[in-house]
Amino acid sequence: MIIKWFGSGLLERTPNMIRLTLMKFRTMTIKPIKTKKDYQNALERLETIFNAEKGSSEGDELLVLGILIEKYENEHFPVGFPDPIEAIKFRMEQMGYNQTDLAKVIGLKSRVSEILSKKRKLTIEMIRLLHDNLKIPTDVLIQAYKLTKSN
Repeated sequence: MIIKWFGSGLLERTPNMIRLTLMKFRTMTIKPIKTKKDYQNALERLETIFNAEKGSSEGDELLVLGILIEKYENEHFPVGFPDPIEAIKFRMEQMGYNQTDLAKVIGLKSRVSEILSKKRKLTIEMIRLLHDNLKIPTDVLIQAYKLTKSN
């Protein structure tokens, strides 16, 4: 029945079709990254296939390898949250805000000055306002920080 559908040359073409299919869909040799050596090898392979075409076998390998590398880095090189006041200053700079602009968000200009110089702690209400208006994550704003001593 198969010969009737595809012609009599099917059996002769089958090895070539299998070989071409295997070349097109080369299997990836991906494994978990458990050690520094595995991590280094993964980074080297990532660099080699970095410009792979999306949808190609190397492109798929690049995607999976990137996920594994990210997981390893998150577990072994965690990045903590920034200081809340530095985060506010950074966001102010990004938005082109000055202390007067921030005072419109959280209250008096003198209070803003005290906050930015770490002489006053952020209140829950200030954290909410900063989050809503400056889009600073609350996880960053609730971090503990030391007040500076008044002179």
